[in-house]
Amino acid sequence: MTGPMDRIRLTGLRAVGRHGVLATERETGQVFLADVVLHLDTGAAARSDDLAATVSYSEVAEDVVGVLDGDPVDLVETLADRIAAAVLARPGVRAVDVTVHKPQAPIPVEFDDVEISIYRAAPRTDAPAAEPAELVLAIGANLGDPLETLRAAVTDLRHAAGVHLSGVSPVARTAPVLAPGQEPQPDYLNAVVTGTTTLTPARLLALAQTVEDAHGRTRDERWGPRTLDVDVITVGATVSDDPELTLPHPRAHERAFVLAPWARLAPGAVLPGPHGGRVTELAERAGDRDELEWLDERLDGESPDDSRGGGGAT
Repeated sequence: MTGPMDRIRLTGLRAVGRHGVLATERETGQVFLADVVLHLDTGAAARSDDLAATVSYSEVAEDVVGVLDGDPVDLVETLADRIAAAVLARPGVRAVDVTVHKPQAPIPVEFDDVEISIYRAAPRTDAPAAEPAELVLAIGANLGDPLETLRAAVTDLRHAAGVHLSGVSPVARTAPVLAPGQEPQPDYLNAVVTGTTTLTPARLLALAQTVEDAHGRTRDERWGPRTLDVDVITVGATVSDDPELTLPHPRAHERAFVLAPWARLAPGAVLPGPHGGRVTELAERAGDRDELEWLDERLDGESPDDSRGGGGAT
């Protein structure tokens, strides 16, 4: 994490658990309470007013209570750590404070409470990288008001922690990619954004999905119509066959609606990986290049240069 984050606080979550070292504690159980503070970025949710763009505190509360009344452990330290792990499993949570209260602890003197407080951050493997890496993201939409959605998505990405945008391509209209027998859909508007990031690829993917969710994206049908699609195309020169995030994007090398806007934005760009090469040359060979139509629109408020017709990379 870099700097203070937004916080969501839940206090007084309670359940009867059978945690403790003594046999009587396991047999009869006792009340345990927990307070949790989630550290996260609520900016996308604030701008969209959409629950899908943030963490549901109702679901977090259920997670915490599920640990409190779940499998017994000997120590409150272990109980607090399990709660922290459950909360950090929620996408978007960067860190968490957990306080566990054991007001009925078997202590032979008068007391009010026993509590332990811990702080846990997201794993180092999912932390910001030490050096910025170049990023390429493809954005597209074909439901609602696609142009305004793409503009809003660029704004969301521009304000996201760990991301610095340096370029936004002209907008291209293309026919949708359909599976056999799939119902017709409206045409897509597409663009590419470039920049740098200190996020790991996994964190960048999570950010992309958060931005999609903030604009009503659903994932009910593969290649179905969508209010917003944010694809991670490249992160530096990373080549990975991880099924959660294959890099470069496994179909980027054959799609003009990715390659042509990217080439307009960065004519000297190179796609890494086994199917890579100069982006301008890949765009020329893409099977859908002749179906691409440039629009006289920009997503960053500027007038496009040479944005009509099939010139340039297409």
